[in-house]
Amino acid sequence: MAAPGELTLDQIKNLYDLKDKVAIVTGGAGFLGRASAKGLAAHGANVVVTSRKLENLEAVASEVEELGVKALPIACDVTDEESAQGMIDKVLAEFGKIDVLVTCAGIADRYPAEEFPIDAFQKVMSANVNGTFISCKLAGQQMIKQGSGKIITIGSVRGYLGHPGGYAAYGTTKGAVHLLTKQLATEWAKYHINVNCIAPCIFWTPLTQQVLEDEKLKQIFLSRIPWGRAAVPDDMIGPVVFFSSAASDFVTGAILPVDGGSVAG
Repeated sequence: MAAPGELTLDQIKNLYDLKDKVAIVTGGAGFLGRASAKGLAAHGANVVVTSRKLENLEAVASEVEELGVKALPIACDVTDEESAQGMIDKVLAEFGKIDVLVTCAGIADRYPAEEFPIDAFQKVMSANVNGTFISCKLAGQQMIKQGSGKIITIGSVRGYLGHPGGYAAYGTTKGAVHLLTKQLATEWAKYHINVNCIAPCIFWTPLTQQVLEDEKLKQIFLSRIPWGRAAVPDDMIGPVVFFSSAASDFVTGAILPVDGGSVAG
């Protein structure tokens, strides 16, 4: 088999160019989804942002459009396959294709394992595992037809390592997302679909403010991060753009820690 031809200088310069690509960001109203949407838009992609409530997406959509690309906000419950299919249908009606999917939709609920209510456990499983799979499945169907696509799932360092902070549900779901990423990568490589995962450590967001403003809890978390700080949403932008672009064409099934060295030791 002949080796692929070398890239031209222009192709090398444009490895991260996403002009005219169509990207879906689930959980687009959240801090990680917003950062991902802005990063994709800044590199030229038209961006679809989804959330359960349409009004939560208005500010993100405006920020995307200010970068000179199209934004399409869509209300969608990713745990409901009918709702997710409706979202996919709207994207295809508007743009005719799906180049990138970023699955930022998810929740966290923390209890000591021995006290974890099973309904709360199942709610986290449904949002983080079922929601990720449904989004990937439906976007993947279109990408298979196209013969190409980029899928970025959102895992966590909690998918690698336990933590004494009540993560029995969240950590379990993120471990599942990591393996789902590898499974889809191996199944869909023949269709030239790249499936990769970003695994961040704890982020500074309103959802973690209670933890990070508790000095004792904060020190527990920071003691596990060699870089010495929690992540911020903009730390997601580079990895998302890399996994969405031609720069990652031969990378699939990867779990990329964005964690200040947490899983390194």
